Amino acid sequence: MAGARAIVTWLPLTCALDVFFPMHSNEESTADRPPGVRSGHFRIVGGIVAGALFMESLDATVLATAIPAMAADFGVRVPEMSVTLTAYLLALALFIPASGHAADRWGGKNIFRAAIALFIGASLCCALSRTLPVIAFARFVQGIGGAMMVPVGRLVLLRTVPKQQLVATWSWLIMPGLIGQISGPPIGGFIVTYLHWRWIFWLNLPIGVAGVFLVGRFIPHLRDTVRRPFDLTGFLLSGISLAAALVGLESAGHGVPLRLSGISIVVAIVFGALYARYAARAPHPILDLTLLRIPTFRLSFIGGSLTRITQGAQPFLLPLMMQLAFGLKASQSGLITLGTSLGALTMKGLALPILRRLGFRNGLTVIGVLSACSYALCGLFRPGWPFALIFSVLLMSGFLMSFQFTAYNTIAFDEIDPARMSSANSFYSTFQQLTLTFGICTAAIVLHVSMTLTGSQTPGFSDFSVAFWVVTGISLCALFANVRFDPSAGRGMMGDISQVP
Repeated sequence: MAGARAIVTWLPLTCALDVFFPMHSNEESTADRPPGVRSGHFRIVGGIVAGALFMESLDATVLATAIPAMAADFGVRVPEMSVTLTAYLLALALFIPASGHAADRWGGKNIFRAAIALFIGASLCCALSRTLPVIAFARFVQGIGGAMMVPVGRLVLLRTVPKQQLVATWSWLIMPGLIGQISGPPIGGFIVTYLHWRWIFWLNLPIGVAGVFLVGRFIPHLRDTVRRPFDLTGFLLSGISLAAALVGLESAGHGVPLRLSGISIVVAIVFGALYARYAARAPHPILDLTLLRIPTFRLSFIGGSLTRITQGAQPFLLPLMMQLAFGLKASQSGLITLGTSLGALTMKGLALPILRRLGFRNGLTVIGVLSACSYALCGLFRPGWPFALIFSVLLMSGFLMSFQFTAYNTIAFDEIDPARMSSANSFYSTFQQLTLTFGICTAAIVLHVSMTLTGSQTPGFSDFSVAFWVVTGISLCALFANVRFDPSAGRGMMGDISQVP
């Protein structure tokens, strides 16, 4: 029964890879494949990881829509329900850095499968919970599963997919996450309106069961043969710093008094400095700061982080503007904002040809500027704009954004030695989550400040314009990192390098 459900639930994801990226006989040699990986199976591995990413990103965005209904069921005030969001973020901050060590110690396949099982087990507890403390604890456990699930899934992909196929596979892999982020609010509105908020968690069960089955069936046992001791001191120092940073950013974005948010940020800075000092002497730090000495990793980290702030802000700002400023229903807003996801899907088959034509440096530079312009256009949306034109702008925005993250997520690992792959993946995943959260909080803070200055109780068009333009300015700063990439960076990651100028 589990096998039948797995095929029905996940087969479209794995088949989509075959549609968009068919395997040709000359694309992969036996020497290119990691041990234990059969030809063509990396596409199935990509589909499995994509399914986990979709489940995690959809769950995160859908829940925010259901907060008022959940508060009514639990008999608490709506602000008190924010603990369900904070508990999840705390677990992410604490355990993402440990994901690489766990995969090396017990194997990526075992940890990935256990993480999916933990995620759906915690989802079941969330669906059955009757009190706020119980669901808050269940969300924390769910966050542990999420902290291991997506980063370890990505590590499995990095160790399974031939290097020449990373661009093609990664360009498709981003799509489920984008769909989850954009479609989360309308799906949440539908569930709360026509079903019950508990269905948000029930829906994870068949997807997760299918994932556990397919991980066992298709993902090979790959692990680091070198055993390294767990960095407990670094785990505690970095965990406190990251958790305090997320709590401070999250509370500032929700209008918590600035003094309390400031304390959290100060704690984050102090423990971050203590960790940096400690990591400089530690033989195997949990977050290896020396990775930033590698040019492609450092530049991808800087440019990608700045751009992800905007990526985190856009799914937050768009539904709010459509519903509060335009006065649309959640379902109508969702149909319009889905243009971003459709644009991202359009890019899937074009990312590799563009990179072959322009290279990573020129591609990220040119498309980075165009992408920022598309964000800025969102700040000009007004009722007089035809919805078809708004949809077209969002289509273009998703198209350009998808290219950026395909390129950043791939080039980051171009010069990473296989022995340091898990460390690099943990580092990159940790700050990826932090910058996405920072993007949401930045947008919320700018909206709050703009509303305070104008004396309005509800954000209007001018407030949304300011927020869009602030995050656009942040993403434009990535240009300084993009132009510093070596012109030949990443040539070996695009298959036939003779086609790269």
